Amino acid sequence: MARRLDTRVALVTGGGSGIGRASAVAFAREGARVVVADVDVDGGQETVRLIEAAGGTALFVRADVSQAAEVAALVERAVAAYGRLDCALNNAGIQGDIKQTAECSQENWDRIIATNLTGVWLCMKHEVPHMLNQGGGAIVNTASNFGLVGSNGMPAYSASKHGVLGLTKTAALEYAKSGIRVNAVCPGPVQTPLVDKVLAAQPELGDQIIKAIEAREPVGRMGQPEEIAEAVVWLCSDAASFVTGTALSVDGGFVTQ
Repeated sequence: MARRLDTRVALVTGGGSGIGRASAVAFAREGARVVVADVDVDGGQETVRLIEAAGGTALFVRADVSQAAEVAALVERAVAAYGRLDCALNNAGIQGDIKQTAECSQENWDRIIATNLTGVWLCMKHEVPHMLNQGGGAIVNTASNFGLVGSNGMPAYSASKHGVLGLTKTAALEYAKSGIRVNAVCPGPVQTPLVDKVLAAQPELGDQIIKAIEAREPVGRMGQPEEIAEAVVWLCSDAASFVTGTALSVDGGFVTQ
């Protein structure tokens, strides 16, 4: 039985954990050769190990998506290794400090915007030319439910994710006739290392935080990385051939409230 992404090449940034790892594993399961990128070398190499243990093909490249030269080298390495680039999940991102707008430091603001928004733009800047040369491709950018609504105490994060959606829609319009589809996923609360880090910083409030998050979710629970990965793979597959410029909420109904 043919797999959905047989013969294709997929690049995943932030692939060392969470949604990135789950997506890289899902890409490989569907037949893609996968390039895993992350600043976390151990995490990225572990993702490659998981893919190879399941019979897939992958390689790891260390790259900081906020650095233009590193992004350019990453994409060139992917194409040099596998000959093309069919799918990209621009997923690398950070949460930063939880501070209200007037208390948010410029350092915190600059760091979040550089990774979450500039990083996505840099990735597309270098991915798109290769896709144009080969006649098409599919890009998915990781936004957030907080790219659709605001979030108290996360001005830079929310702004960065709103920006990702604007960038996604613009690129989708620019390259629609060139066979490149550009979409975004907007995850809600997902059990990832980002969430674990917040809980670890406030261990005495861990259960209380989880219960508060679950209480805001119409489905009554947090999501799992694999649930976001399924949406990513679908958006990159031929099953989504008429889908571009969309912001797909995978959030348990959070933004419908």
